[in-house]
Amino acid sequence: MTNTMQPIFILPEDTKQTTGKDALRNNIAAAKAVAQAVRSTLGPKGMDKMIVDSAGDVTITNDGVTILTEMQIEHPAAKMIVEIAKTQEEAVGDGTTTAVILAGELLKKAEELLDQNIHPTVLAKGYRLAEAEAQRILQQEAEAVTIDDEQLLQHIAITAMTGKGAEANKEKLAEIIVKAVRRVAEGTTVNSNNIKVEKQIGESADKSELIDGLVIDKEKVHSEMPNKVENAKIALLDSPLEIKNTEIDAKIQITDPSQLNAFLDMEERTLRQMVEKIKDSGATVLFSQRGIDDLAQHFLAKAGILAARRVLKSDMEKLAQATGAKIVSNWKELTAADLGFAGLVREEKRGAEELLFIEKCRNPKAVTLLVKGGTEHVVEEIKRAVADAIGDLAAAIKEGKAVAGAGAVEIKIAKGLKKYAEKLTGREQLAAQAFAEAMEVIPRALAENAGLDPLEVITQLRSAQQKWPGINVFNGQIMDAWNAGVIEPLKVKTQAISSAAEVAEMIIRIDDVIVGGNKKQASNLPPPGIGMM
Repeated sequence: MTNTMQPIFILPEDTKQTTGKDALRNNIAAAKAVAQAVRSTLGPKGMDKMIVDSAGDVTITNDGVTILTEMQIEHPAAKMIVEIAKTQEEAVGDGTTTAVILAGELLKKAEELLDQNIHPTVLAKGYRLAEAEAQRILQQEAEAVTIDDEQLLQHIAITAMTGKGAEANKEKLAEIIVKAVRRVAEGTTVNSNNIKVEKQIGESADKSELIDGLVIDKEKVHSEMPNKVENAKIALLDSPLEIKNTEIDAKIQITDPSQLNAFLDMEERTLRQMVEKIKDSGATVLFSQRGIDDLAQHFLAKAGILAARRVLKSDMEKLAQATGAKIVSNWKELTAADLGFAGLVREEKRGAEELLFIEKCRNPKAVTLLVKGGTEHVVEEIKRAVADAIGDLAAAIKEGKAVAGAGAVEIKIAKGLKKYAEKLTGREQLAAQAFAEAMEVIPRALAENAGLDPLEVITQLRSAQQKWPGINVFNGQIMDAWNAGVIEPLKVKTQAISSAAEVAEMIIRIDDVIVGGNKKQASNLPPPGIGMM
């Protein structure tokens, strides 16, 4: 009698499972494919991507996080790489492509070591040690940055915009971005939310301007209101200038026409009372986060008050920062002490839109960059580049440190890590060496995208004697990147290396991929082994 062992099923029959090296290879392949998708966008000579979504909307960009978000990636391991880009964007605002390329290269090097039967745990430990040493080297080599060094700040802004849609006018844009950042800075803290970036289509980018105050995409609510108010006293109201509906269902029985007139008169009196209160406070301009009744609009116009309604909460907060006004939640509570000041409030038609300009504020802690461009796609890409530059400046001022770009800092880290690896014993040494080699992917990609020989460039960078040896992608020569003004905030590099190393370690340690659920759910997920394309 033969004793045959029955197979034991512990997962539903429609579950797909990939184990061991197959699972690891599939995950690494997907992560490398994501990195490959953005690699050609890196640097001043990086190319752009055109992404067309299901609705037919077109995005043209070389911004890493925008590309990866618009691509709607489904593979679970590839999604982890996209998360790196999103984290980088939230933490710094720039360096997303660097972080993703670095993660892809770390996984590529890891795959080579795994093929030599190095255990994933040993490899992960080696990467952890190498990452800690890389961070130490960065802190040691970083140069000081202060908010008063305008020229250095402009170099940081120009570096952030080089190779993007704003490159043609980067000097002019850098100048106004630095002014904006210094205007809203409080000590070493720059709240980039207080710099509003508004776009305007129809003029060239060199006509972009900085407004000491705000531009909001609203128009006055009544045609009889003034188009321009000088030395404006500004009221910010977070309550409707309307007759409230009762919270409960209620009936009002009217048996006589005079009762109806009395009821309507009472509504009119209430609205008039609201407007009188605003007028008595001394306000000449009103911004309401809620609605304004048609009759109240009429009364405001007669009182010569310029008003806008349904203003976004974020814009209301910026208006408070720019004008010094307080946001009042009840019109009955409004007093002269709550009002803010702007030297000029005006309505202006720009293109097809009516915009309200709140300008000449005394000490604005919120400002507006009015970014201009010839077409919608051009102005959107310039806006993204400007946002990157603002994020870079905020990070540089907060940390007070910066490093040279153009691949210089990566070469320094690679050299330092190779020396560090020699001190390690055991197989962690191989992992640290692999980490050092992976750092060189950034100058290699810069060289590739510029049409240069990457091997020759890396060899020259390794033997260069400058303090910050970087690659000049325009002539193929090695330069001192710091003296050439190619400067990036320290935070861009520390964050990119940290998140790339952590995600690489996590993916290396996965040896089993289980895609479960019922058939409907499973059909929406990619089967293990399918890359992102």
